[in-house]
Amino acid sequence: MARALAMSLRSESDGDRTCRGPLVLILLLLLVAVAGIVSLSAGPTGVGLADLWAYMRGDAASLSVQERVILEAVRLPRTALGLLVGMGLAVSGAMMQGLFRNPLADPGIVGVTSGAGLAAVAAIILGNGLLAPLSVLLGAQFLPLMAFLGGLLNTWMLYQIATRDGRTSTTGLILSGIAIGALTGALMGLLIVMADDRQLRDITFWSLGSLGGATFGRVLSILPFVTLVLAIMPFVASGLDALVLGDAAAFHMGIPVQRLKRIVIVAVAAACGSTVAVAGSIGFVGIVVPHLLRLAMGPSHRLLLPGCALGGAALLLFADSVARTIAAPAELPIGVVTALFGAPIFLFLLLGRSGIGMRDLP
Repeated sequence: MARALAMSLRSESDGDRTCRGPLVLILLLLLVAVAGIVSLSAGPTGVGLADLWAYMRGDAASLSVQERVILEAVRLPRTALGLLVGMGLAVSGAMMQGLFRNPLADPGIVGVTSGAGLAAVAAIILGNGLLAPLSVLLGAQFLPLMAFLGGLLNTWMLYQIATRDGRTSTTGLILSGIAIGALTGALMGLLIVMADDRQLRDITFWSLGSLGGATFGRVLSILPFVTLVLAIMPFVASGLDALVLGDAAAFHMGIPVQRLKRIVIVAVAAACGSTVAVAGSIGFVGIVVPHLLRLAMGPSHRLLLPGCALGGAALLLFADSVARTIAAPAELPIGVVTALFGAPIFLFLLLGRSGIGMRDLP
């Protein structure tokens, strides 16, 4: 019932875009496949498309030992990590925009990733000291869990500050995100004073973002968190569509509003926290991908959320391929590439005729 009522409120043009949704999803799936092939074959070493094709055919003997090691131990986990990170960031951005009924909501812009980053930095610096027992107990999950808790705390604080009487203030959301981001930055500075040279190098990683050093261990460490946000997509889509009418209207349409908010907040914090833990701070994926896909396929979260998963994965894989090759043998931080790509698009959406107004939300 909720889905039918929400869909009945859409304009004719939105309906037309929604009808294009399945075709856009197919195209995005093909784009992800192309991005994966490019990611596996791109780099300063000599493992190219021909070698990749031979490996995929099962003719691994035609590759040298070094080429197989590069492909299996470096590029495969890096591509898998890029897929998960891109999916987590893009879907989290779309869910936050739907939850806050605010097209500016984004894990990076409103400060969620700064909370996850602060918790991750604390784990790096205090993991061999004050938090050593917890680090030993949790093992490889220690860093993602710490980042998850930091992201969850920031997300909840933002929601409480920006929401009054069931309405979320755009100004309050942005300003509170800036304030909390400044606070977490100050706390991060205090922790950096305590860091040694090795820890400082690790901390620099957070400020730039990178998929370098990807391993299957890192892939497995974030897999449960990203899987969580992907798994809830079909269960929250109609609720996010209904929330555009307001909390009271969504409640009368049969949506358990408070439970929906808690589920989305926890899932977004899990996905963003874990991605920050393994890849650092990567901006604009969570805000640009949902906007572009709304223009292409309409605002229905039933199609938008899986589209964001595919679009985010493709964008991050292409960005990582550019980061590895444009200045080879050196490697650009992937956060620099996504910012150079995302910031102009975001400004175009902000200033252009299509804009980022509330009509682009369901």
